[in-house]
Amino acid sequence: MSRYKIAWLPGDGIGVEVMEAARIVLDALQLDAEYIHGDIGWEFWCKEGDAFPARTIDLLGKVNAAMFGAITSKPVKAAESELDSSLRGKGLVYRSPIVRMRQMFDLYICLRPCKAYAGNPLNFKEGIDIVVFRENTEDLYAGVEFNPVPVELSEVLTRLSRPFAPFARLPNEHYAISCKVNTMKGSERIARAAFEFARNHKRRKVTIVHKANVVRATDGMFLEEAKRVAREYPDIATDDANVDAICMWLLKNPANYDVLVAPNLYGDIISDLAAQMVGGLGFGCSGNIGTSLAVFEPSHGSAPKYAGLYKVNPIATILAAKMMLDWLGETEKGLRVEAATAAVIREGKVCTYDMGGSAKTLDVARAIAERL
Repeated sequence: MSRYKIAWLPGDGIGVEVMEAARIVLDALQLDAEYIHGDIGWEFWCKEGDAFPARTIDLLGKVNAAMFGAITSKPVKAAESELDSSLRGKGLVYRSPIVRMRQMFDLYICLRPCKAYAGNPLNFKEGIDIVVFRENTEDLYAGVEFNPVPVELSEVLTRLSRPFAPFARLPNEHYAISCKVNTMKGSERIARAAFEFARNHKRRKVTIVHKANVVRATDGMFLEEAKRVAREYPDIATDDANVDAICMWLLKNPANYDVLVAPNLYGDIISDLAAQMVGGLGFGCSGNIGTSLAVFEPSHGSAPKYAGLYKVNPIATILAAKMMLDWLGETEKGLRVEAATAAVIREGKVCTYDMGGSAKTLDVARAIAERL
């Protein structure tokens, strides 16, 4: 019997190809693991009306960790149009499988390291090493949305409306609402995860990202809870910044930042910005981490136009596999994967198109595997 059970969720488009690349590296490590395929993504929405089938949910409850490729998402009306004809008109609504997964399994930490590896021609600056802690279950991704707005909610908004909120007096089909939901618990635990990481990895500073000067209730709560946690870590320097300002200062002075902690939407934005500073989404790895399950993925999408071409950069997925190894306690193997990946980048001989080369997806994986 294998030591680890790992759910293997390729998903759509290039997700299948970059996951194949990750297996080449993991197999070269001889990790004692059983990889169990799970169905997820656009194909299953179209055929079954569910992009995250119950059998895959059941699988995730039985494994140590999961690797996830990428999925295709489309607006609700476009998604409904692609359903099998037998499923149309049944009120099925498409929701992103990864968002559902995060909430269903309480994967409240989205951990996104952004590191500039020497020799990468796409680096904005050398030496960047930023880690983003993104709250993963609340905020504007909570899934509390209305379009059209229910009459009951419309009536409440009309009654509570101020003169500068004329939308509440519009017909309910003329506006939509997405609710931003932050809780004390959610804010506290993502902040604590960031500070614990900083202490355990000898990081010098945590920056709290928010927009509490405008979004006073929800972001105000996030900032207050994060500052309360910060007082328990006097050995770690702390500051805070508005999300718009941090986007500017990250570009100007990236060396001033170390660990960033943010609500869901802001964390999504700044982690993509930070990923571009170290080479783009081909280098952006991500971990969705809870107390008993973690799901690791590249932060890029399914890129349908490249599907089947095996031309995209697999390094984000390979670094996500490195994160999974760390989660499993296989830190020595994780260090080997990172060192081999860094060596391939530094040598610059096996590069995909985004780095100016002509290597295929699996060529990069094999080059990394040979250096393990």
